[in-house]
Amino acid sequence: MKIAVLLSGGVDSSVALRLLMDRGHHELTAFYLKVWLEEELAGLGDCPWQEDLEFAQQICTQAKIPLEVVPFQREYRDRVVEYALEELKAGGTPSSDLLCNQQIKFGAFLDHVGSGFDRVASGHYARREAVGTRWRLARSPDPVKDQTYFLALLSQEQLARCEFPLGALTKAQVRALAKDYDLPTRSRPDSQGICFLGKIPFDGFIRHHLGEKPGEIREARTGRKLGEHRGYWFHTIGQRRGLGLSGGPWYVIEKVVEENLLLVAHLDHMESALRTRFRVERLHWIDGPPETVALGVKLRHGPNLVPCRLELRGEGRGEVTLETGDPGIAPGQFAVFYSEEYCLGSGVIR
Repeated sequence: MKIAVLLSGGVDSSVALRLLMDRGHHELTAFYLKVWLEEELAGLGDCPWQEDLEFAQQICTQAKIPLEVVPFQREYRDRVVEYALEELKAGGTPSSDLLCNQQIKFGAFLDHVGSGFDRVASGHYARREAVGTRWRLARSPDPVKDQTYFLALLSQEQLARCEFPLGALTKAQVRALAKDYDLPTRSRPDSQGICFLGKIPFDGFIRHHLGEKPGEIREARTGRKLGEHRGYWFHTIGQRRGLGLSGGPWYVIEKVVEENLLLVAHLDHMESALRTRFRVERLHWIDGPPETVALGVKLRHGPNLVPCRLELRGEGRGEVTLETGDPGIAPGQFAVFYSEEYCLGSGVIR
């Protein structure tokens, strides 16, 4: 079996590669996907991809397997960056990593390798299980590192060609294996933020593309003006960072895009921001719609799985009722649905 291994230069994909070798896979080729937008981001910060590529090369030299660099800047700009900017302008909170997995790592890259490889392996913390001729996406045993949230847009065709060597492992076990293998990446910290930004602050990227648009910050409960923001697209629902308000903590609970207005609530009054119902659009199911309305949902990446009810309301739409209220339900983000350990699919919060 010929396997294309996505190698990022981090510890997870490095261990995934070595595990495949230990399991008897010898027809391996590593690929580094270059999505760094050099022209657009020049001058905004350090260029991180060169360091990542150097580590990827060291890993492949140690393992004695070939490494290919595939430039995907245009595809990433067209399929992921443009989506993120449009969502921000509309007042939403984009989930770029879900689009990156669907459109780039297991989209454009699968098209790139074509039939030349049987599988594409990555360092995601997720499992896949065969049920007859179909595939299911299952959660990692490490609830903090579980990355099924980011894989919830995959199709049956994509999942059939995936390989997740870290699926049964925790992060602690992966770190221990990296030490045992004496990998060059064994001490590298986990990457943070959106993959193509590297060390560049997200606010700097947004400002570069969307500029600033000053507007008022008002207390939702009283309507009184508390300050000004530099652009509603710098903030997301449930966020307190960057507001610059005294007497806090204050949290964003709503964006009024047509008025360029941010509404906030004080921590002492956050119960007014708790929401238990929201709509979802663009529903996507990995293996067909669920058979029951009683599910679990993740409103963002993390270990928390909230019991909910999903009522389908026509083609690609539904209404979600949470068992417990959440103050950070952000339009534009993906709600990802689960049945026990299995990730079923997702919908965009509206």
